[in-house]
Amino acid sequence: MTLETIQAAIPHRDPFLLIDTIVAQDERTIHCRKTFTGDEYFYRGHYPSFPLTPGVLLCEAGMQAGAVLLSKQAAAVPGKVPVATRIDSVRFKRMVRPGETIDVEVELVEKLADAYFMKAKVSCGGQVAARFEFACTMAEPR
Repeated sequence: MTLETIQAAIPHRDPFLLIDTIVAQDERTIHCRKTFTGDEYFYRGHYPSFPLTPGVLLCEAGMQAGAVLLSKQAAAVPGKVPVATRIDSVRFKRMVRPGETIDVEVELVEKLADAYFMKAKVSCGGQVAARFEFACTMAEPR
């Protein structure tokens, strides 16, 4: 699915939109992709002589994919957007460098009242770059 589909689902925009395409999606899972060109602003300062994609941005890509996954449920709650409330069990396994593409897979594990619990895996070149669990809720933007 296209960038327009993503932008219709979540409020994130460049330079902080960290997913490019939706590869696959069903009611409980989503698979997204993002290619880092090397021109992104953060590479200038995140180890200029050895640029790395910050791990926190890999986590943010997973949470944005999760927000897209929840966007249909968010539509049922007018005026609210998903926001992160917790991140747990973060493990970084592989560096992601400029020019590489990540695959972001998110699974909705459980919904309890207004809380959504998810698991994310970020891969690059067929290797796990990051794994984590996170939760979010629907909130009113101000």
